[in-house]
Amino acid sequence: MTDNLIDTAANGLFVGRVWNPAVSGPSVVTLRDGALVDITSRQAPTLSALLERADGAEFVRNAAGPVIGTLEDIARNSTGKPDPSRPHLLAPVDLQAIKACGVTFAQSMIERVIEEKAAGNPDRAAAIRQTVSTIIGGSLKDLKAGSPQSASVKEALIREGMWSQYLEVGIGPDAEVFTKAPVLASVGWGADVGLHPVSTWNNPEPEIVLAVNSQGEIKGATLGNDVNLRDVEGRSALLLGKAKDNNASCSIGPFIRLFDEDYGLDDVRNAELDLRVTGPEGYVLNGKSQCRRSAATRSISSSIHAASIISIPMASCCFSARCLHRRRIATCRTKALPTRSATSSRSPLRASARCATRYASRPNALPGASASRR
Repeated sequence: MTDNLIDTAANGLFVGRVWNPAVSGPSVVTLRDGALVDITSRQAPTLSALLERADGAEFVRNAAGPVIGTLEDIARNSTGKPDPSRPHLLAPVDLQAIKACGVTFAQSMIERVIEEKAAGNPDRAAAIRQTVSTIIGGSLKDLKAGSPQSASVKEALIREGMWSQYLEVGIGPDAEVFTKAPVLASVGWGADVGLHPVSTWNNPEPEIVLAVNSQGEIKGATLGNDVNLRDVEGRSALLLGKAKDNNASCSIGPFIRLFDEDYGLDDVRNAELDLRVTGPEGYVLNGKSQCRRSAATRSISSSIHAASIISIPMASCCFSARCLHRRRIATCRTKALPTRSATSSRSPLRASARCATRYASRPNALPGASASRR
């Protein structure tokens, strides 16, 4: 199972959280030789406290502690409904705010405009997509947010009655940043994610997730699934909270890879992604994207919130390709389940909503369509 979870041959410095029945609570852990070591201490009692340390990478590298279990065994107990009497993986975040960036690709922006004009109706989306494509032609290729070229595209869409607030955050100078989940509300690798029962048009969204301390310093990166209700958000941008923040709608993990002398933000910027979503009845969805094509990189430094987890749609693979021995390095496995609300009852899910999502790093991969639509 670890071959599908992470490349344990990589020399990266990985930290995370595990439910530890020995202490009836969570433990901060690091991965060493295929085992998870408990490094919880007074110096770093939480993962957020660890990220506050100026010497965080060195501290983790030298921290002593007992072995909780092998990654293989703990991962096996982390899918679906874990046995609480045994260790299982938790989201590698604890006391941080969970923020996310939206409309990070020009193509994603167009999808948001289409979604808005279709008022959440997927049957109307295809015709509107064709209209928008006719207006802008191939001008989205290599479009840089905030540039004169992007302003021209915006003006062309406005002239044709296709204006949307998504244009401003999609190709303008500032990124959209919103609250994705409350503190301690994220689920970890292998956990079931939630879909609100009112939604029939929804999707997983593969994300790069940045771990940021209270000084605004990016200390590492991990993977994320920003579960989204497209039909709800399409009705109105003011329904973003209902579309984005539901029970178990934020999945993060399996681990944060800390920045050190071998891995940093430039590696994240150059990350490339292959996405594969599989479901019942032979359903398969493949996607491919590159982080450097994300418009969010233009302003992420000015959009960082202190002590936050910042989720950037497009690429879930934040591991340095040049440090790896195999292409496949991680799997973010999630199964969509309906969630309850005070005013809604359970409803069946569409087959494509129940999925497992595989993330892989592909050095020198050819450019492709964004796997995430947000």
